Amino acid sequence: MKDVYNKLEGLLRTLGFKKNELRIYLLLLEKKAPMRITEIKEELGISERSVREHVLNLYRRGVLKRELIQRGWLGYAYSAVSPPELLVRLRENIVKKINEIEKELKNNDI
Repeated sequence: MKDVYNKLEGLLRTLGFKKNELRIYLLLLEKKAPMRITEIKEELGISERSVREHVLNLYRRGVLKRELIQRGWLGYAYSAVSPPELLVRLRENIVKKINEIEKELKNNDI
């Protein structure tokens, strides 16, 4: 399974994912349990601000899922999308972007 993770990490790097984004995704993938921002921060030893920024980027890109938790306060716990689901999402996004570019090229007769 480690080989698959390495290949997946290489693909994500190629697509422009940052080093700490990859660390967060792999941590959540390995933990197999939702984690809060503060837990991720403690585990990886990076600033809370940085974790928040990277988690939000990953969530927006469909790499992470989040669930609302309520324990006297409201917050989110994040978990990793499974590698097969991630590949499907990445493929869909890449094909969508390629189709958009092809359409623009045809409209502009380039």
